[in-house]
Amino acid sequence: MRVITGSARGVTLKTPKGMETRPTAEKVKEALFSVIQFDLPGSRVLDLFGGTGQLGIEALSRGAAGAVFVDAREEACGVIRENLRRTRLTEKAKVIRGDYQKYLLACREKFHIVFLDPPYREDFLEKAIKIITEIDILYSGGIIIAERPLGKELPAQIPGFQRSRDYRYGKTLLTLYRREAGE
Repeated sequence: MRVITGSARGVTLKTPKGMETRPTAEKVKEALFSVIQFDLPGSRVLDLFGGTGQLGIEALSRGAAGAVFVDAREEACGVIRENLRRTRLTEKAKVIRGDYQKYLLACREKFHIVFLDPPYREDFLEKAIKIITEIDILYSGGIIIAERPLGKELPAQIPGFQRSRDYRYGKTLLTLYRREAGE
């Protein structure tokens, strides 16, 4: 697993041991960043289920102004910090160890892009989308990017958000929700 392009291009990223972290596949990551490439420069990013930090790090490498990484596991937070050191992006990032729901409900920051790539078998994705769309942490035009397995359904409509088409890569789907202007 490596950073695809930008200031940290080619840097190999560390992954936690074991099967608890499922990093986004390279082809899915490449496709995702081609879809949002023009939204990245100067953006503030939230990588809510940080894991390795690869999505937030890729965003920083491509010009995002700052990123917050949240993960409940200490080992994952340590890996994210190590990957930020490897990519020399530590100054633009904040790593928080904690529960995603508690973080969201206490969050006082705003973001342009939120990455959601939680464990597939849990209902974390649905809960995170519900909380994010009910609280005010996304700028107008901000994007929620949800990675999910084929067969896991997400809401077709959310008040104040526009859902894009699904992008399918093998057994993985990406869904984008964009906060409507003026919301």
